Amino acid sequence: MADAKPRLDLDDIGDVTVATFIDKKILDEANINEVGKQLFALIDEDGRRKIVLDFSVVEYLSSAALGKLITMDKKAKGAKSKLRLCCIKPDIYEVFEITRLNKIFDIKPTLEEAVKGF
Repeated sequence: MADAKPRLDLDDIGDVTVATFIDKKILDEANINEVGKQLFALIDEDGRRKIVLDFSVVEYLSSAALGKLITMDKKAKGAKSKLRLCCIKPDIYEVFEITRLNKIFDIKPTLEEAVKGF
């Protein structure tokens, strides 16, 4: 089986890892599982301690994708890593508000604000 194609674009800004989602819509199970694997590997395999998830490209996120984010947050806390989210479009942010995930995640409006002050 061929390697799954990357679903995240990784970049380092100082000691902060910025993971930008590549897909506009994070819907189907295969993509969500691949996103989850790539996110979890940042902590489990790479030992990253400061991670920003950049949602600037994302237009739609399924509830299963939200589940992966919650698991990622638990992994980050368990590994003493810090996780921030940024650039979430208003209609997606509304889902975070409705589900109260905006209280769990550290969400910043811009990438600059997310990276600053880690």
